[in-house]
Amino acid sequence: MKISAIKTLRLAEFANIIWVVIETDEGITGLGETFFGASAVEAYIHDWCALRLIGKNPLHLQDCVNQLNDYIGWRGAGVETRAYSALDIALWDLFAKILQLPLADALGGRSRDKIRTYNTCAGYKYVRDKRGQSVENWNNGQAEGPYEDLEAFLTDAGALAQSLLDDGITAMKIWPFDIAAERSGGLEITPQELRTALKPFEQIRSAVGDDIDIMVEFHSLWSLPMAKRIARELAPFKTYWHEDPFRMDTPSDVKDYAQSCDTWVCASETFNGTAAFRQYLETGCAGVVMLDLSWCGGVTEARKIAGMAEAWKVPVAPHDCTGPVVYAASCHLSMHAKNALIQESVRAFYTGWYPELAEGLPEVERGMITLNEAHGHGIALKQELWSREDATIRRTA
Repeated sequence: MKISAIKTLRLAEFANIIWVVIETDEGITGLGETFFGASAVEAYIHDWCALRLIGKNPLHLQDCVNQLNDYIGWRGAGVETRAYSALDIALWDLFAKILQLPLADALGGRSRDKIRTYNTCAGYKYVRDKRGQSVENWNNGQAEGPYEDLEAFLTDAGALAQSLLDDGITAMKIWPFDIAAERSGGLEITPQELRTALKPFEQIRSAVGDDIDIMVEFHSLWSLPMAKRIARELAPFKTYWHEDPFRMDTPSDVKDYAQSCDTWVCASETFNGTAAFRQYLETGCAGVVMLDLSWCGGVTEARKIAGMAEAWKVPVAPHDCTGPVVYAASCHLSMHAKNALIQESVRAFYTGWYPELAEGLPEVERGMITLNEAHGHGIALKQELWSREDATIRRTA
């Protein structure tokens, strides 16, 4: 069997996402995905990566991965790494299909059959804006469905927490500090802004007590001094973790931050490869390893990162707030990795626009995720996507 072609798909409606299909001369295909800079990723896949994969045996998976290591672009999660990540996910999907196994089993077997999920409280349009993930991307009262959870945590977080508990979901992630950070560049927060940002935590604890865990997402927006101040203000609310409180370009700063934080530090969906995560783990203050399969180097790197974190006795929690393929692949990794703690999901996505695009999604029931038993990661794009008027398709053979 040989890789015969590389094909990509972008949709104007979902401008941040690109899908890549690896074709073989025997008709079996693998599907990958990444997020941000989709048109630039498309160019790199076809101009550089495709030429190095076509003709290769997909069962020689590590050789295929080795071919993608460019002289530049390997240190950060930029265009090159996002391209590698999408192709790597597709290679593993293809590999597992050839073996006729679900991806979790092709990785070496499962540690569990289900895993707890937390709900990232995004709304239906959160990542569909060309600007990507921004607290501004909410609907201001014009709901597309029952789970406008971004608007909900900004307006009535207590009712949102109760809604999640009613669905059996016992953990939630919110980011009310982003508004002040976007205004000030992360350099300051006014007393009024601080009171407003703390209000959702007050509402949640008043409504449901300690029955739900609260993850705090900071999106790397704060200066280190302000991040430390905010951490101290959050202490009474017994939050579950603090995620990416500042830009993680110097992981050693985590040790400084941890002195002001009485809960786990969680980092970082923006890291690429084992070297960056090693630096984070070496601080001795890593509480949770947060990795994103579409930004860290794909399944190959994610598996190594999880193993390295296990050696440091630190849990992993795969990130997902992007598209359906990364979500499914992340769930498979969570079933496989011994030290997987919890899996991110977004109910506005998996009940909303994910089913518009794809079939074979993992199931979420009473706060637990389970997989379908299809071969590979189980996701298939709906065929009509390829004939949409807003589709951009490119194929290299």
